[in-house]
Amino acid sequence: MELRMTQHEVASHFGVFYNTITLWEKNKTEPGVERYPAITVFLGYFPWEVDTSTLGGKIKEYRYLHGLTQEAFAKLVGIEEALINGYERGRKKPLPKTVERLEHFLKSVPD
Repeated sequence: MELRMTQHEVASHFGVFYNTITLWEKNKTEPGVERYPAITVFLGYFPWEVDTSTLGGKIKEYRYLHGLTQEAFAKLVGIEEALINGYERGRKKPLPKTVERLEHFLKSVPD
């Protein structure tokens, strides 16, 4: 992708120091999830690999698009953070009632 912007310009756009952009580019650190929506808009595409064929992947995609931590998403939907983590990692299987609740939530909230 070629936007012809300097690291200083990109840093200014995101409200971070220019060396932060360098660290992101070199995969030395990652931006906080709260910056993911702005990054997605800036790039013009969703840059994270997420398997949206699973409920956990759908949750993760939603969180990334809305800049939510697992903790914030858990509070939003009224489910324990540890369960959200387990669903995203495929280590926990939600009860059918929970699946229905989460899928309803994910479908009902506008992008």
